[in-house]
Amino acid sequence: VQLVESGGGLVQPGGSLRLSCAASAFTFSNYAMSWYRQAPGKERELVATITSAGGSPYYADSVKDRFTISRDNAKNTVYLQMNSLKPEDTAVYYCKAEVWTMVAAVSYWGQGTQVTVSS
Repeated sequence: VQLVESGGGLVQPGGSLRLSCAASAFTFSNYAMSWYRQAPGKERELVATITSAGGSPYYADSVKDRFTISRDNAKNTVYLQMNSLKPEDTAVYYCKAEVWTMVAAVSYWGQGTQVTVSS
């Protein structure tokens, strides 16, 4: 199982970035996908979630109306479009795949990609 994030980098406040998370070795279309982030000295927090079919996106209040999560099940990829970036968006961003079985939740994490918002 592999989740590989890409698209992070340094951007000025007000700028945009698009993160991608490419999945392999599992049935991507069965899994809900999420983006989390972790800033230095802070706990990892949920940013956005999308269902396996691509519906019902959820956003943290801090990113609502600025970030958009989407997925392409044909390409086994989930995206996070980030607009109007703020310095407080600086963090390592992780993607997570999760499915709930009769017994327990099964989840996988990517290795993370750094996003730095600074002038």
